[in-house]
Amino acid sequence: MLAEIITIGDEILIGQIVDTNSAWMAKQLNLIGVSVKQITSVSDDEQHIIQALSEAEKRADIILITGGLGPTKDDITKKTLAKYFNMGFRNDAGALEMVRQIFEKYKRPLLDINIQQADVPDGCEVIVNKNGTAPCMWFEQKEKIFVSMPGVPYEMMYLMDDEILPRITGRFKLPSIVHKTILTANIGESFLAKEIEDIEDSLPPHIKLAYLPKLGQVRLRLSAKGDNEATLKAEVEDYAQQIISKVNNFVVIDEDIPLEKAILNIMKARGLTLSTAESCTGGYIAHLITQHPGCSSVYWGGAVAYAYELKESILGVKENTLSAFGAVSEQTVTEMAEGAIKHFKTDYAIAVSGIAGPDGGTEDKPVGTVWIAISSKDKTVAKVFNFSNKRIQNIERSAASALTMLLNLLKETV
Repeated sequence: MLAEIITIGDEILIGQIVDTNSAWMAKQLNLIGVSVKQITSVSDDEQHIIQALSEAEKRADIILITGGLGPTKDDITKKTLAKYFNMGFRNDAGALEMVRQIFEKYKRPLLDINIQQADVPDGCEVIVNKNGTAPCMWFEQKEKIFVSMPGVPYEMMYLMDDEILPRITGRFKLPSIVHKTILTANIGESFLAKEIEDIEDSLPPHIKLAYLPKLGQVRLRLSAKGDNEATLKAEVEDYAQQIISKVNNFVVIDEDIPLEKAILNIMKARGLTLSTAESCTGGYIAHLITQHPGCSSVYWGGAVAYAYELKESILGVKENTLSAFGAVSEQTVTEMAEGAIKHFKTDYAIAVSGIAGPDGGTEDKPVGTVWIAISSKDKTVAKVFNFSNKRIQNIERSAASALTMLLNLLKETV
């Protein structure tokens, strides 16, 4: 069973918003055994939408469409679908009642333009949108299914979870798809591929191995497709254990979770606590950590200290250290990390100080120079990195490098 996703909206193509809908839908479809053949974004243009629908119909069994269902003139998806399927319009009573209820709830006047949102192509089945005014429309033509949903993410998600996915699973016999992810760090993609080449070559046709690199990390994803889920899980687990045995020194965890979550799990299991002292990363490391529920059992807090005065007063960095070596130095990040442990009373601390850019660099410390220190109560490790002149990349690379250094120190003290 193949699906295709079409997102409609000029705002996606000009980069005003990020298309998170497609990634979410693809993941949910994969979980029920539906493979996504292609994802396409098109502008609010009738001919472009019609062409995308025509091409998708040739490739896929299910075409999922989001966007372009609002009340304004630039939202043309309904009219274009009616033209594509050669249908007229009707005013759907159920959709209109939902619009009325929403406007009554928020005590707003119901305008003609809102009433018209209940107008739908007369050959579609309306699936009532309980979280918005734009109706969801289900079309069937030549054994193909087309579903048009609003582009507002939470409206689309509710419709997918409550209506669309149950209809698909109830109607079709779908294969099982099993995934297993292994997170590795401190080894490059090409070196990793060389290490496990023999295992990859031995995989049967129904099991695939994908490499997903990201800033000092590589996720290995084994995927299997077939009819017997239990058999697939056993096969995938066997190959996963072969890979783990081969590259055990570089394996972080055999779960599909990010590096910081894996570190939180390790520290929680050992009853360890963590604090952060950030300068050039501006709290980004703290953000990565605190996005995970339950992080407070490990992460106690931290400081974002740009100014010398704050490095001194909050973290205990010595004035003469800053005067002699500057903020971006081994001596300063060492005192930042050790000061965080002392003042925040944690077992481990991360400290980062650097020149993120695009300006502020000097001849001996160019943009992209970042010092990172990781401290435990017994040891401090500091390292300098030379990244690029791109600010956002430097912040992300600094965070990834700091987390990897923390992981390495944790491994030393098992």
